[in-house]
Amino acid sequence: MAGRHPCVIPRLFYTFKMKTLLTALFFMSCSAFALADNADSVKTKKFDYLPKVSGTIRGKMEYQTNEKESRFEVRTARVALDGFVTPIVNYKAEIDLSDEGQIKMLDAYAGVLPTKGVALRIGQMRVPFSIDAHRSLHKQYFANRSFIAKQVGNVRDVGVYGSYTFDKVPLVIEAGAFNGSGLTNQKNYWTKEFNFSAKAQYFLPCGLTLEASVQKISPNGIHTYLYDGGVTFHRDRWTLEAEYLRKHYQNKAFNNVNAWDAFVCYDLPLKKAFSKVSFLARYDMMNNHSDGTLTDDGKLKLTDARRQRITGGVTLSMAMSKKVLADIRLNYEKYFYDDLTLAKPSERDKAVVELAVHF
Repeated sequence: MAGRHPCVIPRLFYTFKMKTLLTALFFMSCSAFALADNADSVKTKKFDYLPKVSGTIRGKMEYQTNEKESRFEVRTARVALDGFVTPIVNYKAEIDLSDEGQIKMLDAYAGVLPTKGVALRIGQMRVPFSIDAHRSLHKQYFANRSFIAKQVGNVRDVGVYGSYTFDKVPLVIEAGAFNGSGLTNQKNYWTKEFNFSAKAQYFLPCGLTLEASVQKISPNGIHTYLYDGGVTFHRDRWTLEAEYLRKHYQNKAFNNVNAWDAFVCYDLPLKKAFSKVSFLARYDMMNNHSDGTLTDDGKLKLTDARRQRITGGVTLSMAMSKKVLADIRLNYEKYFYDDLTLAKPSERDKAVVELAVHF
């Protein structure tokens, strides 16, 4: 039995993952009946049913200082539509028209808000896991995301999700059960065992936020468990954040992965052309990592070599309002590899200039 589950937490989630799914579906059904029973009592004339359109476009130029090579890239061209069809039923659809040149459907879900503090969704979405991997693009601090967010902990999937925001305690808990099929392999995908993810956030009045999350995935049938914890501190002009992720492959299918991310940001308000200028510094690292791809002999393949990185940057921000933003990001990334021959072309020393627009 010890070989089946590496620790107590995965065993508990493994046992209750079907209960999580059935409970969420039960609440969704109850919410539908509640809406029908109380439709006459809802003051719909004060409720805004118009869909809200938002989007993020990021264009950038990168220059590799050692190879003396450069490129332009449309990193993101996202458009989202979200809103309500009743006071307790909402929806969201988001597509990226150019994710490094690829068109991807990112979010497509419907949800219900059956009671205060409770939110339920079914569809395709980002799973509740990590800090940086769950951060919206227009709220990113750097032109390129951390290793935790991009290589190790970045997952979107199809499934069911529920969250609860406590009324008298500054705590939010989220959990979900998911196919494990990813974004495109849905039509003929069937499974006997769902993936799971759960996350908790605790907000302290001093500007401190604590986060812990756990996730189980099964790429190519290999059970893999991810554990993440982090802290974010924001006060006045300062933002500091540190996050740690550990990835455990069952039956030692691959060496465990450790990943770190830590950064500091200082905002200096401006009054003329720009609303503020931000000075940033980041350190992140990761061990040798496999994303679940198999070699010809059926073993997990090394997809990301061990590396460290130091990033320095300046961001010039323009804000017409909280909903219309533009950032000019100037970053320099310095990489450190044990074996430079394993470095991917896009993961080497480089200077980055990015213009990010959100509306």
